[in-house]
Order: sequence, then C-alpha cells, then structure tokens
Amino acid sequence: MGLLEWFFGTSENMKRKRVFISFAIEDIEYRDYLVDQARKKHSPFDFIDMSVKREWNQNEWKDRCRTKIKRCDGVIALLSKNTHKAGGARWEMKCAVEERVKIIGMHIFKNNKGVIPTELKGKKVVEWSWDNLEKFVNNL
Repeated sequence: MGLLEWFFGTSENMKRKRVFISFAIEDIEYRDYLVDQARKKHSPFDFIDMSVKREWNQNEWKDRCRTKIKRCDGVIALLSKNTHKAGGARWEMKCAVEERVKIIGMHIFKNNKGVIPTELKGKKVVEWSWDNLEKFVNNL
C-alpha cells in the first residue's frame, strides 16, 4: 500500500490536478517508474510527492489517507497480481468510491494483469500508458 499525491498540469490545461496513486507495496518500483517518468523534461506532468514517511497505526493511517483522498481530484490505482491481496491499496480504492472521487484502474502489465479488485466494480480499468494517464487527468 502506498500514498502518493500528484499535481498534474499540462500545457493545454494549466489548472493543476491533484491525483492520489494507490498501489500494492510489492509494486513500489512501478510507482517509482511513474515518478521518474514524470520528472523528465518531455513529460507534460508535474507532481509533488506526498508518500508516507513513517509508520502510522491503522486508525491514524486511515484517517490521514481519507483526508488526502478527499482533497484529490482523482485516484489512479496501479493494478497487478499483487493488488487483490493488498489490503491497504484496496481500502484506498474503497475510500475513493465512498468519497465520490473519480477513480481509474491501470494495469501495470499488458499480458499479466491479475484480478480486478471488487472495489473497482463499474469503474474504468485500462492499460497503463501515457495516453490513458493524460486522458484521465485531463477529464478531472
């Protein structure tokens, strides 16, 4: 599980968007890859990292997480075979739905997708690509 808020802005849409990234802790390298890509000059996105810096007890974590999600324009859930057993990430998705924050699932792998969590039932799920990422952010 992990917390990451991103502020996105493109040259076409200068209003910065706040997007919460949900992921299984086993997939942190893919979250890191997304962060690295966003830092490159050619990337149309800008971000501020708000990752968890220390351990919190469960109630404190849920309260802080809900507060962050409620402040966001959208949530991107990075999906893999790890996601179905990632209680924290699944709770983040459930929280986003409860708070009526737009959410999208993005498969990390094209050919090794894993089960779509029930928390995303009725929500859009796509393959991870810059085009899909940009479309989601621009529609927030």
